[in-house]
Amino acid sequence: MDFSKVKLVVTDMDGTLLNSNHEMSTEFFSLFTSLQAKGIHFAAASGRQHHSIEEKLFPVKDAISIISDNGASGRQGEKEFHTMGIALPTLLKAVSEVKKVSDVAIVLCAKNHAYFEKCKMHFADNILQYYSNYKIVDDFASITNDVFFKIAIFHPVCSETHILPKVQHLEEDFQVVVSGKNWVDISGKEINKGVAVQKLQELLGVTKAETMAFGDYNNDLKMLAQADFSFAMQNAHPNVKAVANFETLNNDERGV
Repeated sequence: MDFSKVKLVVTDMDGTLLNSNHEMSTEFFSLFTSLQAKGIHFAAASGRQHHSIEEKLFPVKDAISIISDNGASGRQGEKEFHTMGIALPTLLKAVSEVKKVSDVAIVLCAKNHAYFEKCKMHFADNILQYYSNYKIVDDFASITNDVFFKIAIFHPVCSETHILPKVQHLEEDFQVVVSGKNWVDISGKEINKGVAVQKLQELLGVTKAETMAFGDYNNDLKMLAQADFSFAMQNAHPNVKAVANFETLNNDERGV
C-alpha cells in the first residue's frame, strides 16, 4: 500500500486512537514528530468536547486540528475554521422527548461548556471523563451566552438497544446517531464529522486521495467517506467496517 501521497491523517478518539481506558499510546507523540517531518497534518475528530480532546493531546495542541462535538466545531490551534450551532429552543424540544427515556444521563453540549441538570446527574463517574469543562445547572432552559452543538445521551449498558429505539422518531427534525457503545447524539441534520473534515481539507488544500482516516462508530461514517485511505478499527461497529476501505488492529492493540 502506497502511503506516500498522504498529507492529512484524521482519527476518532474513543475506541480508536485511545485504548479502552481512554489513554493515549506512549508511541503517539514520537510518531507525531515523524508526521510533521514529512509535512503531514494531524487532526483529531471526536464526539468529545474541544477541551477534553485538547487535554489528551496537550503537548501538540497548537500544531494540530481538533474537530469536536461530532463535527460541530473545528479549530486549528487558536483559529476556528468551522462552527455549526443549533438554536437552544430547538434542542430543548428534543430534550423534552429524551427525558421520557429512563436510566439515561443527558448532556447539553455547547462551545464554552457542557451542561448537566442538577437533578439528572446519573452516572457522573462514567461520563465526566469526557467533559473537562462543564457546568451543573438547575434547568437547561436557563442557559444563556453559548453556542449549542448537540445533546449527548448516555446509557450504562447499550445505547443502540436502550436509547435509539426510543428517540429514533426525532430523526424527522434532527440527526440521531449512535456514537459509541453507551452514547447516542442528537444534533442538527447538517452537523457531522464529514462536513468538518471537508472544511479542513479545503483549508489545507488536501484531497480525499491524500487523506487517511480512522474510526470505530456510526458518527465516523461521513468522516471516513472523506478519505480514500479509510480504516475501520477491528473493534468497529459493523456499519463502519462495511464502508471503510481498510481495517486495522483494535484500539487496545494500537491499531491507529
